[in-house]
Amino acid sequence: MNNKPDPSMIGGVAKVPLARLPDPVALFTTRAERFEFLADHNPNLSGYLRFLGGIARAQASLAASLPQPAAPSGIEQARVNQMPPLDRNAMRAGLSAALDALIPALAQIDMPAPARLALEALRDASPADRDWVLTNVLTDTLPDDSVAPHLFAAAALQVHAAMLAGMLHVEQLVAIRTGVCPACGGRAAATVVTENIGAEGARYCACATCQTLWNEVRVKCTCCGSTKGITYRSVETDEATIKAECCRECGKWVKIMYQNKNPTLEPIADDVASLGLDLMMRDSDWTRGSFNPYLMGF
Repeated sequence: MNNKPDPSMIGGVAKVPLARLPDPVALFTTRAERFEFLADHNPNLSGYLRFLGGIARAQASLAASLPQPAAPSGIEQARVNQMPPLDRNAMRAGLSAALDALIPALAQIDMPAPARLALEALRDASPADRDWVLTNVLTDTLPDDSVAPHLFAAAALQVHAAMLAGMLHVEQLVAIRTGVCPACGGRAAATVVTENIGAEGARYCACATCQTLWNEVRVKCTCCGSTKGITYRSVETDEATIKAECCRECGKWVKIMYQNKNPTLEPIADDVASLGLDLMMRDSDWTRGSFNPYLMGF
């Protein structure tokens, strides 16, 4: 474990693209492959990682088969008002349709018995209960005592929101505020340091909802925006490719993944697979400041 400044911090990097918008089919296919690889190399989490790999496969198929959603409206007005162009409240109908299509696909994958019961309960839920679940996932509120059905609904939301985000153009986006996705207003699951988006060593946040990557300055808290008291901790050595970026100002931490050292890192999949870092940080002074529906309940 280490607790040092980031040795690879950069300064004076040329202007980089604000965001990279998702290609949903390619994104979920890549994620499925990463989950499957990680399952083969992580015996303690193998079953869960393989289960999530099955979900990602179903998401990729769904993204390829769903009709293209209606183009987002009010984009210019959102830009002028420095708001994200995708209105999460307006996603409800599309989310419901995506969930209807995803449930039978998920029924075909291997999963623990409790998860299958939750999937069947979600399929047979009353309109009121279903609306409660949809509201919760649209607001990133996953109750600890009802994680499984919300996990499935969150997977459907990822597909629908990614399809909407994929219809945007980067030029239509403006930075909102630190830690807020400029496409949908969502929260980051993790951040990645990359060299394949436009500038070597640039840091991007990975939206947990619409899967957009957006640029945030390095060595700055993605929760409160502070540049003071930022340190890094890891389970392994200083050369670890996944670390906890910790902020003394707000007491939050977020994972930072160094894709420039390991290009195969995938924000959602490797966030789950690096659960050991979460367990280590539970005994620290910081609380997790990022959001990943697949880690709720841990």
